[in-house]
Amino acid sequence: MADRCPSFAGPESRTRTLAAPPSLTPLLARGAALSPFKRPRPDAPVPATRLVLSGVRVDLAHLAAYERVCGFATGADVLPVTYPHVLAFPLAMRIMAARAFPLPLLGLVHTSIEITQHQGPAATAEYELAVRAEGLAPHRRGTEATVLTEARSDGRLVWESRSTYLARHGSPGHAPRNVSRNTSRSVPPGTPPQAPRNSSPEEPQPLPAVAEWHLAQDVGRRYGAVSGDRNPIHLHPLTARLFGFPRAIAHGMWTIARCLAEYGPQQAVGVRAEFRAPVLLPGTVTYAVRGPSFELRAGERVHLSGDVRPIHPRSE
Repeated sequence: MADRCPSFAGPESRTRTLAAPPSLTPLLARGAALSPFKRPRPDAPVPATRLVLSGVRVDLAHLAAYERVCGFATGADVLPVTYPHVLAFPLAMRIMAARAFPLPLLGLVHTSIEITQHQGPAATAEYELAVRAEGLAPHRRGTEATVLTEARSDGRLVWESRSTYLARHGSPGHAPRNVSRNTSRSVPPGTPPQAPRNSSPEEPQPLPAVAEWHLAQDVGRRYGAVSGDRNPIHLHPLTARLFGFPRAIAHGMWTIARCLAEYGPQQAVGVRAEFRAPVLLPGTVTYAVRGPSFELRAGERVHLSGDVRPIHPRSE
């Protein structure tokens, strides 16, 4: 039965159906070539195009390689909760590498993601993917874009996400981003009520540490090989320095995938994560968890914080 909820396509969106997945190499080259000519600002228009790709099937060998890099158990019938992001990444890249996209692709930093998985996506199913850019917002370090992604199987919405990406630049005259912006967002059906963050007058206690990970220098290159995200900030210290980082940094999506692999299997869940500080490579980080909340930190510096909460599966 087709999903009864409306698509995220807005009234002004133009849907474009692709015949095949975009090739990442020319998109990366195009985005790199256009980046020096872009002057990001929060009030710039974003492309209204919604890209759709049907008939997508999972390459099981690629899935196994992704699972190994991120620490998931291999061979499960259900995709890791972060894997649909990788499936749809070429569509997102096509939007963000376009001339009309106002932020430079080079140096773009993933700052947050919210995932709603309505049911565990089967590894052997066929999917329709859809991606569009929602808009821009000022950030204390530059301009942030929001990208929405959907995955459908047999007409049913099984997975959706909202990601934010930051172009770092000077932004005089713009107030810092409101860190509580999520309070006004639409809540996916079935999401249980949540208490406001920092509602207690007491200082929140650090989450208890459960694991320590020593990250090799090549984590960014290995994840880039399985995800297609070969942003130079992740690949080598020299290329990372061009964008203001002392060393290469881990992909935000690798850090959350690694945390969720440690957290355990998820079916119908809502996942939220904020990438609060870059994870420099090589490095040592601590994974900590209490109940639905988890974080990745080094000493007192928190690199990633998030939570995993069960939701009611979408009705047929």
